Amino acid sequence: MAQRRELLTWEEVDRLIDHLKPQVNTEFEAMVIITRGGIVPGGLLSEALGIRTVLTAAVDFPFEDEHQAAKLLAWPKFIQFPDDSQLVGRNVLVVDDVWGSGRTITAVKNRVAAAGGLPSTCVIHYNPYRSLFSQAKPDFYAAITDAYIVYPWEVDRGPNKVLLDEPD
Repeated sequence: MAQRRELLTWEEVDRLIDHLKPQVNTEFEAMVIITRGGIVPGGLLSEALGIRTVLTAAVDFPFEDEHQAAKLLAWPKFIQFPDDSQLVGRNVLVVDDVWGSGRTITAVKNRVAAAGGLPSTCVIHYNPYRSLFSQAKPDFYAAITDAYIVYPWEVDRGPNKVLLDEPD
């Protein structure tokens, strides 16, 4: 059975960001945006929350085995990450678009903490049905979903473009 897809409009994204703003009741001194999915939501949130120090983290989970279990046990490879001096002693908001399995945002949160930062996680959509972490969830999220979310900035991207209309 195919996973249900939900295509969002920019207006829906704006409403979700507006829903997130009052939840974020801590003053954050820095934001770490997870590339690529967190770039647009992170930009919108940094502007809405007045966070001026915006950093990026790029993470990959390489694997050599085709087995699902091996994929889930792979250690993260940090392709890009802020210097510890930019994080130590600071309240840091870690932002991504979706908490699916939770592996990427959890890896970034843990690395921020290891650098001496005080991380909190924030996503637009939280999918508790896919999460690998039974005791963890995002600190801030706008909506819970079981769908595959397609954001408006993803519609025309890549070889697997989302079909807005049924093919003829």
